[in-house]
Formats: sequence, structure tokens, C-alpha cells
Amino acid sequence: MGKYVNYEIRYDHTAVLTLNRPEAMNALSEELLYELNTHIDNIKATDSIRCTIITGSGEKAFCAGADLKERKGMSEQQTIAAVSAIGEVARKIEMMGMPVIAALNGSALGGGLELALACDIRIAADHAKLGLTETSLAIIPGAGGTQRMTRLIGAGQTKRLIFTAARMTAAEALQLGLVEQTASSAQLLDEAMEMAGAVAANGPVAVKQAKTAINQGSQTDLGTALSIEHLCYKETITTDDRLEGLQAFRDKRKPVYQGF
Repeated sequence: MGKYVNYEIRYDHTAVLTLNRPEAMNALSEELLYELNTHIDNIKATDSIRCTIITGSGEKAFCAGADLKERKGMSEQQTIAAVSAIGEVARKIEMMGMPVIAALNGSALGGGLELALACDIRIAADHAKLGLTETSLAIIPGAGGTQRMTRLIGAGQTKRLIFTAARMTAAEALQLGLVEQTASSAQLLDEAMEMAGAVAANGPVAVKQAKTAINQGSQTDLGTALSIEHLCYKETITTDDRLEGLQAFRDKRKPVYQGF
């Protein structure tokens, strides 16, 4: 357990990372980012983990974004470096081979929402508020928010939300497609764990290749995307898990996948 990020493995195959600075709305201080980065590296190096959940402590905030108190004492160059550090962690989350679920236990604002946008799936507590509110501080999202939000919900809605620094409800975020699911605060982590369990029950190589095909294919034209999908499909054919899936189907039992 870290000072600012708690790390645990549940049910053997699911990693849970909990941002733990509730007194500061889980803001992204340099120390928290360092811990988060370290835990991500550890998860990537652990073959048995098939899904990761990122959430926050308390019910008030998932993450309020950059630590503005820390930022206040920074030079311009230090500020740019701090924003880049958030962007690098977000990119590392996006590039994890396994699915990553953001369980938004409270407000996700600025850099906090940018972290969530780098995850594969977002589940928001009913009371959560979400927004890329940087223009209200005379800056713009600098850790991928302008790009990832546009790819999720389109340019028009992204412009509306960023230009006005709007804070949307979880219900509005669901309607826009910014989050994939909502839940009561009491049920949020249980629902995220249920989803992670469903992911972990499937073939790990197949899930990884599906993520690769979706992420890479969505960045290019359809012809190239179909070629990417075909290459990813071929990666699953030589696995023992594929044979186990077929045998389990014949035997009318649940498959037991090993990840190879």
C-alpha cells in the first residue's frame, strides 16, 4: 500500500488502484503520479493480471486534476513538465495490454477526467460531476483531453464542453457516450469488479488483441483497420487457450484460460 495510491489484487486476476488523497480531492501531485506510474509498471509485469480498475478514495472526488497548490509555486517550464507528466501517465494507462476500467467514485475534473479518458471503460457514480474545466483557469486540457474526448463524443460536443468549462452530470455523460455505465455510489466498485470478472473470464490473449484492433483501427481508414484486425485475429489462432475454448464448448463446461 502506497502513501497516495493503494494497490491490491482481487480474485487473482484484477488489479485495483485507488487514488488516496481524499483531503485534496485526490489531486495529481508529483508524488501521487510517481506512485501511480510505479504501480502501472508492476501491473504490466504481472502476467496473471487480466484487468485493472482505477478509482479514488472517498465519495467526493475521483480526481480533481492537477494539484493547483503545488502548481502555484512552479515556474512556467515546471508547469509544462508537470502537465506532460500527467499526459505520460495517461498514455501509459491507454497502452496497457489489458482492459482498464475507471470507476469514477466522485468528480472527475481536468486532469482527473483526462486519466479516465485514457481508460477503456468508464463507470460513474450517479452523483459524480465530470468536466474538462481548464479554460476557466485560462489554460486548455494538456494531457490528452482535447483529443480523447473528441474521439469519444465528436468535435461539436467536445468544443461545447471545453469552451464553456462545463461540469456535466453522470447522466449527461452517459447520454453523450463519455461514460459507458452509471451506478449508485454504494454499488460502483461492485459493478466495476463484476465487469472486470467478466473480462478476466475470457481469453487474455484474445482480449488484448481485441483492444489492440479497436484502438489502432480507430485511428486509420477502414481498409487499413481491417488489415490490423486480421493481424490481431491471427495472433489468437496459435494459442492453447483457443483449443481450450473449443474443448470446453464441446464438453459443455466453462473454459479455464491460461493466457497463452
